[in-house]
Amino acid sequence: MKALQRLAIDPAQWHEGEIQFTADQDRYLRRVLRLEPGDRLVALLPEPIGESRWWLVGLGPTGATALKPLPEPIEPIQTLTLLAALPKGSGFDEVVRQATELGVTEIVPVLSDRTLMQPNGNRLERWRRIAREAAEQSERAAIPTVTDPLAWPAAIAQMVKHDGRFLCVARRSAPHLWQALQLLADSDPTPTSAQPRSPRAIALAVGPEGGWTPTEVDQALAAGWQVVSLGGRVLRAVTAPLAALAVVNAWGETIAHELAPSAVD
Repeated sequence: MKALQRLAIDPAQWHEGEIQFTADQDRYLRRVLRLEPGDRLVALLPEPIGESRWWLVGLGPTGATALKPLPEPIEPIQTLTLLAALPKGSGFDEVVRQATELGVTEIVPVLSDRTLMQPNGNRLERWRRIAREAAEQSERAAIPTVTDPLAWPAAIAQMVKHDGRFLCVARRSAPHLWQALQLLADSDPTPTSAQPRSPRAIALAVGPEGGWTPTEVDQALAAGWQVVSLGGRVLRAVTAPLAALAVVNAWGETIAHELAPSAVD
């Protein structure tokens, strides 16, 4: 069966089951995709309305009408937060896009000691738009949150409820991220069919060009973070987040609940 187009919408666009598109959304659906009244698509909402965040909707002449809620795919990890120090130039655009594809639930832009960029509101809105578009394209169950930029001490202080907090570093003797994740999984009680292993909340922190400063590493250690390695190679600031997320995804697949299908009847 042909997959249906996904479209992320804001709750303000939902009015008792009737959806009003933005001008850009309407143009994309009707002129680019050439959808017509009566065609169906899936609306993605940041928060559940009724039974679900996923709704099958029918395209109308000027908007769409909700037809029925859809089952949401189960994400391998309940909460996956990426704290990424802002790199130079426009590199954070790709970090946001590809991190969304790789399953993050929250992206925290970090102003580290070596950060050169000072983002404004326009750039933040651009990152949030990229996250929405990437969530649509990759058929995510939810749209990740892109927070306001935070200074490093404030960012790590907000992660105290995460089960695992891992600071990725280069040129330092540290266990590999995969080993650290395995130890975290082993700390769980043995799962049973009646009480399967629950998804975990993971926070990853990756540094800017030049890496974290010794002071920043010490601050993370004092806050209960674990220093980990991503291997022997020195990765670029825009590559390291993707490498770390790929490792977490592989680990998450080994402990996740059986993933629910996202089929539409």
